Parts: sequence; C-alpha cells; structure tokens
Amino acid sequence: MIRWILVFFLVLLVVDALGPWLKHLGVGRLPGDLHFRFLGREWHLPLASSVLLSLVCALVVKFI
Repeated sequence: MIRWILVFFLVLLVVDALGPWLKHLGVGRLPGDLHFRFLGREWHLPLASSVLLSLVCALVVKFI
C-alpha cells in the first residue's frame, strides 16, 4: 500500500512539473475540459485531457 501511495505522489509531482509544457501543447483546453465559476471561485475539470493522458500512458506501457 505504501508503494502505491509513493507512486501516486511521484506521478502528481511529475504532472505538476510538466503542467506549463502540457498547457503549451493544448492539454487542458480540449473540448471535453470544463471551466466554470462557482461561489466566486474558478473551477477546472480536465475530463478530456485526463482520458487523453491515460491513453498515452497505456500505449507507452504496452510498447515498453
């Protein structure tokens, strides 16, 4: 269980570090990504970007 928590934490760090680069490529602005304002805050739900990144990761793992 500790190993999966560590892997999850490391993946979050890598995705956070690659965030500006991914935004430059257009990830986060796909048609299925939701942006809205609620209770005075800006909310962002990257649904389509999450699916796209999951597919890319699955393809990388499959071919390695």
